[in-house]
Amino acid sequence: MYREIPAPAHLRDAVRCLWQSTVTPGQRIVPDGCVDLMVAGERVFVAGPDTGHWDTALPGGTLVHGIRFRPGHAPRALGVAAAELTDQRVTLADLWGSHGAAATDLLLHRPAALADVVAGRLSRERDPLLETLLARLDDGVARVSEALAGLGVGERQLRRRFTLAVGYGPATYLRVSRLQRAIAGTHRAADLASLAAGAGYADQAHLSRDCRDLTGSTPRAFFRLALAA
Repeated sequence: MYREIPAPAHLRDAVRCLWQSTVTPGQRIVPDGCVDLMVAGERVFVAGPDTGHWDTALPGGTLVHGIRFRPGHAPRALGVAAAELTDQRVTLADLWGSHGAAATDLLLHRPAALADVVAGRLSRERDPLLETLLARLDDGVARVSEALAGLGVGERQLRRRFTLAVGYGPATYLRVSRLQRAIAGTHRAADLASLAAGAGYADQAHLSRDCRDLTGSTPRAFFRLALAA
């Protein structure tokens, strides 16, 4: 069971959604470019941006509550660069010290307070240039150089800003974004070749390479249920 809840209006510029899920044993999580703050069992922790798949160690049946930040926006609430959280699971108490311990106590008793905890720490500061670059990458450009063109900032500086905010560089994010487009388009695709074309891959072999790297599975195995539906 997985259910998404729209973010409150005052958080929507930074938060993609709130969500609830019941863990399936050995459930595989694949990269989506996001950072999540989660309440699971007796733990409250931040799941950093992933560069590859991971299989949850939570017991089957565990109810998980989460809030998912939009790519690049987690540092505004968490107070640390996303690059410090890449491929990490960090308890809120370790991240925020005594404030994190207090928030942990609150959330363990009232997971619905996730939005309130985030709202209480969310900075108004945004990076419009970063948002433009993310939008270009999500729109399906073939190369990072196309997304970087004409932004009026040195490429090295922009790549550094991007990595700090998102957790990895534009090239890795582009691969993750392409995979997410493929996942979203699975139900419309007749076969893997059309799925690859619709998601912006150069060809089916390109999809195969990225799918193996990011999900640990072949496209035929990873997409099989949706394609067969």
